Amino acid sequence: MVHRVFAVTDHPKTKIVSDPVELVPLLVTFNNSGYKIVYEMLSKSWVTEKELCQQYESECINDCLKMLKKGNLIDEQWRTVPGKKPEKEYRVNYQKFRANFQCTMEDLVSMLYISTSNDEKLRVLSDNIKVEVDSGNTSIGEIARKIGVKPIYVKGIAKRIPHFDVRGQGLILLDGEK
Repeated sequence: MVHRVFAVTDHPKTKIVSDPVELVPLLVTFNNSGYKIVYEMLSKSWVTEKELCQQYESECINDCLKMLKKGNLIDEQWRTVPGKKPEKEYRVNYQKFRANFQCTMEDLVSMLYISTSNDEKLRVLSDNIKVEVDSGNTSIGEIARKIGVKPIYVKGIAKRIPHFDVRGQGLILLDGEK
């Protein structure tokens, strides 16, 4: 017997975005047809990674879950079934959305560009950021200065890449990625 705490519809929480950088994981998720399908599956019930892989391309599931976690868009819990190894299961965290921020149009345009573009310039900036973090430099301000962009740009790119995230004024690698 699978134990479920409550149904998705029992908690209509609202995702409040208070920084334009927080738009990046949302836009990346919903600009990718595979991620969107996974999100829709998670909006219906608790689902394990294995169950997601059975219903959709398994190579996209791990990155999708990382992006959804980074955007704080999903909850996770352990599914325990007697006689079987416990598995993590996931479901959508929010049913509503509200934006509550003010920024310059330049910053908004930058976040939209970072979220939706596949421009080679972004790939180069991402690689440069990774080199900095790998060398021990995790300061957003210092990385921005070294690669010649605004700090909000570094944050946006970090929010776009599944294995990076922003913590305070620094960047971190998620899940021990190298």
